Amino acid sequence: MSLDKILSISGKPGLFQIVTQTRTGAVVESLIDKKRITVGAHSNISILSEIAIYTLTEEVPLKDVLKKVKDKEKGELTTISHKDSKDALEEFFFEVLPDYDEDRVYPSDIKKVVQWYNLLQKNDLLEVLETEDKEKTSDEEE
Repeated sequence: MSLDKILSISGKPGLFQIVTQTRTGAVVESLIDKKRITVGAHSNISILSEIAIYTLTEEVPLKDVLKKVKDKEKGELTTISHKDSKDALEEFFFEVLPDYDEDRVYPSDIKKVVQWYNLLQKNDLLEVLETEDKEKTSDEEE
């Protein structure tokens, strides 16, 4: 499993993983309640591997941000909830990514990152972050 198979769907809570692709879209399974739904090509879908967070100098891939959260929290659930105050969320995110662009990264974005990290952690999908790095390293060595 990789972040290429994990999606966020606009208008639907949480994250989804692709079960299979169909002619008109895909069948996905919610990481929250394991219910399967069909999403069409017209749905606004974001693949986690293609999301990045703005910093003052560059865009940092979501995978790297999630790794930093994992390191900070020692692989456990976050000490902060996605429902905490705006100030608490920004303080937490500043510890994770000190140079994030406060003008372009909104509190709602930080909430999503915290919620997504906790969902991935609960579903034992954080090792995806480590295995993707190992695969890239072995590909570069060849």
